[in-house]
Amino acid sequence: MKKTHIFSGVYTALATPFTNDRVDYDSLERLIQHQLEGGVRGLVPVGTTGESPTLSHAEHIEVVRATVRTSAGRVPVYAGAGSNATSEAIDLVKQAESAGVDGLLLVAPYYNKPSQEGLFQHFSAIASATRLPIILYSIPSRCGIEIGVDTTARLYEQFPHVCCMKAAEGSCEKVVDYVRMLGNDFTVLSGDDALTLPFMSVGARGVISVASNLVPAPLVQMVANFADGDIGMAQATFLRFFPLFKNLFAEPNPVPLKHALQKAGIIASAEVRLPLCGLMESTQKQLDACLAELA
Repeated sequence: MKKTHIFSGVYTALATPFTNDRVDYDSLERLIQHQLEGGVRGLVPVGTTGESPTLSHAEHIEVVRATVRTSAGRVPVYAGAGSNATSEAIDLVKQAESAGVDGLLLVAPYYNKPSQEGLFQHFSAIASATRLPIILYSIPSRCGIEIGVDTTARLYEQFPHVCCMKAAEGSCEKVVDYVRMLGNDFTVLSGDDALTLPFMSVGARGVISVASNLVPAPLVQMVANFADGDIGMAQATFLRFFPLFKNLFAEPNPVPLKHALQKAGIIASAEVRLPLCGLMESTQKQLDACLAELA
């Protein structure tokens, strides 16, 4: 018997605020409180939006600890712990477990481009090292490979706690394949705000969202409306915020997001770490105009 799915709704892929090249924990706490007040279902620190590639291991785990501490059990925390080195991923998993997380987000290995068999063995080794729920994260645009549906099914069959996919492949067809092959107890979440409703229309149950850093409450309501069958209301919200979804990716994530969060007074600085850099003036004007229309 497979365990009934435990994921649904809006989960925020948290940004990691910086000030003077240090993690700004006061801003992180404000950001988390904003999520809790907005009603999100869970928090996902130190993923792509959290700039995990430029965090040291010590910073990575301290951001996870701070997220667990601030959330104080009010919502679950699913920590990013992926790597293109299996041993490093297992180490991050163990440290995240010690920090008190409720589950893990594991991105496909990047740069070394393993085969599907390599992916299966990679995720199997990690799943064997933990009993926490695991969200796989397939994003070929960043990793150069996708996590195949057959590979996902093999993992789920052998490790039932590998029970969710963050799908960022831009394909409704792939979501359909997940749902048809893996069944209702395996959960698919959108990994792209601009595809949340299309993905939910074919079986996804929510989103791991970038935009919810800024506007959690409307997106929580949108997903709830769709799940409850109020398609018209969900569609109205989706169309209203669609320009924001697109503008938040006008430059590499989370650069536009951090500008918007600073402008809203949620974080103190829009600072990102190299090789990311601040917004171009033209992008800033476009994003500011979009934000003004939503105000």
